[in-house]
Amino acid sequence: MKRQFKAPIVSFILFLCCFNQTSVAKETAQDVLYPVLVNKFYAVTHQQLFWVGTSATAMRTTLLAKLDSAAYIGTDRDRYRYNQLLKINEEGLKVRNDSTTLMQWDMLFTDAAIAYCKDLYQGNGISTWLKYDEWSERYEGVDNIFIIDHLVGIKSTNELSAFIHLLESNSKEYLTYKTELKTLYTLHNTAKAKQVALSMNFYRWLYHFKFEKCIVVNIGSATLKYYENGKELLFSKLIVGKSTTPTPLFAATCREVILYPYWTVPRDIILKELLPKYKKSPELVNAENMQVLDTKGNLVNPDTMTWARYNNNYFPFNLRQSTGCDNSLGVIKFNLTSPFGVYLHDTNVKGLFKSTNRYRSHGCMRVEKDVALGNFILNNKLDTSFLRACVKGEQPKTVPLEKDIPVLVVYMTAELNDNGVIKYYPDVYHLLHLD
Repeated sequence: MKRQFKAPIVSFILFLCCFNQTSVAKETAQDVLYPVLVNKFYAVTHQQLFWVGTSATAMRTTLLAKLDSAAYIGTDRDRYRYNQLLKINEEGLKVRNDSTTLMQWDMLFTDAAIAYCKDLYQGNGISTWLKYDEWSERYEGVDNIFIIDHLVGIKSTNELSAFIHLLESNSKEYLTYKTELKTLYTLHNTAKAKQVALSMNFYRWLYHFKFEKCIVVNIGSATLKYYENGKELLFSKLIVGKSTTPTPLFAATCREVILYPYWTVPRDIILKELLPKYKKSPELVNAENMQVLDTKGNLVNPDTMTWARYNNNYFPFNLRQSTGCDNSLGVIKFNLTSPFGVYLHDTNVKGLFKSTNRYRSHGCMRVEKDVALGNFILNNKLDTSFLRACVKGEQPKTVPLEKDIPVLVVYMTAELNDNGVIKYYPDVYHLLHLD
């Protein structure tokens, strides 16, 4: 029979800070990773012991084995306090302890189980990579309920193993990553193992959402994929940010498409690149179809301006490029809700897609198959003849989407190719510190 203990979670955290009984707890204990979820777990189980006790020995053994092999799913067993839990299991439980100590140990196992399950389901450490994420928080509550509801109902090691198996993808792509990672660790190839581990975590995060439709941008390979119900329907090359002006990683939404967009030039590009050029050769303003606007948005004739008098500290104007096929954004722009001022768009320099180096932009993402992508997300209602006409001076037209589409920008430098083989890409942004 499981023993009851009604100590609140606060006493557990205080215990972790000062606990120093037996050799089991010689290491400095830290706060649990998920105190709120641990508290919810024991609220459901009515504060009963779950992992501690003779009847739970097999479940502890199964959990410890999973934690011990955490590297093979792209995480680290130290994250779950594996060594501390192992000592509790091998030494601590052989010593007679009071009910308070037993409950604290039980909670440590619960916290580790919750953390492991969340990492296996959602991917580990994704929040540290994304600069903006408007989707994970929306799913966090549902994800937590899913995990806690299943964990509290487990009665045997077989049920625990079955639940852990349920959390992990069984797709051919994911299993290829998993096999590759184990092989790399066997070969002590830590650099490639780091690449595959990150890709696995991004993979789990991406696909646990189960979006009806979504756009996935992988900066690591400079590519875009469009999915419907988990099936890839479109693959496109991209031009993405240079290492000096990297495309940020984020999870945002596309709600509208702009046909024949203006390109409103970012201020830093105006001051660092265009103003010096236009001061030297003012005729380029018209040649490059640039429009000058005052601070109120009124058009200013560039031929009447004395360009030599302006500098980085004094240029009370904005610049935007006229619409048309020679616009830097091309004829279609996919607006995104991220706060970075970057988006997906067409380009007037199509030849760059043939290059092996597609890290050339200021941060925005130029799409090779822009029209095809537009037709997918607009349900084939895109007027392609209108776009191919390349009408000069056309006013921008905003086309709202019938339903928001998630856009997830990730960094996977190890990715499966069409032949089902993992291809490795350079760490262009030096985010993995492979050297």
